Amino acid sequence: MDKLPAIAGWTWVKEGFALFRKQPAEISTLFLAYMFLMMAIGFLPLVGQVLPLVLIPAFSMAFMQACLQIEQGKKVYPNLLLTGFRTPALGRLLRLGVLYLVAAIIAVAASALVDGGVFWEIMSGQKNLDAETIRGSNLSLSMMFSAAVYTPAAMAFWYAAPLIMWQDMGIGKAIFYSFFAVKRSGTAFLVYGLSWVLIGVILPAVLSSVVALVVGKAFAVMVVLLTVSLVLTVIMYCSFYPTYTHIFGRPQSQPALPLAQ
Repeated sequence: MDKLPAIAGWTWVKEGFALFRKQPAEISTLFLAYMFLMMAIGFLPLVGQVLPLVLIPAFSMAFMQACLQIEQGKKVYPNLLLTGFRTPALGRLLRLGVLYLVAAIIAVAASALVDGGVFWEIMSGQKNLDAETIRGSNLSLSMMFSAAVYTPAAMAFWYAAPLIMWQDMGIGKAIFYSFFAVKRSGTAFLVYGLSWVLIGVILPAVLSSVVALVVGKAFAVMVVLLTVSLVLTVIMYCSFYPTYTHIFGRPQSQPALPLAQ
């Protein structure tokens, strides 16, 4: 578990772009399949609001495995989306997902200390997000406070899923190693996060503004913004893989077990 310099954060971003360029259509198709499946799960009664969060660790391994296969020169197919569900570590990945949910609930609930519960009511569907709600609360401050509360959990979860699946760690051990791996390379993660704010938030906004000035049509602006945002999101997912390999090394490619009949 190596401690990395700050410049490693930018290297992760560049390697994410490099992985994407090798199979852009394939990895984008995998991402779209993931999005549609998560949307479908979201329509399920009762569990639709919480199940997508619980399933994140299992689904996240699809993109990690896809990047591994791209690196090895193998083709990426949409069936990789079920990678995390065809592993003996599935039970641990699902329990990790429950911890994701618990941590998110705690972080959002903590925002009540700042805005009296407005952010909690919005996230739980008890209140609509409108201009009046925003004006009458400290919503922005409470969201930042929730993000700060969630940060230690994000550090603990960052590497937990691949450590569970690829290194066969238990949940507690994976969370421990993940937290301290991120802590040791904190400056690299700071550069990594700031790079994605610049590329993933500011760049699309600038491009859409340019298109608006040149074309002057809202539809064209929307198409450009959605397309650029989609591509950059896929690339960001690709960049998660080098954040792992630079610290824990490249995993061994092991075939997933078939789904139980």
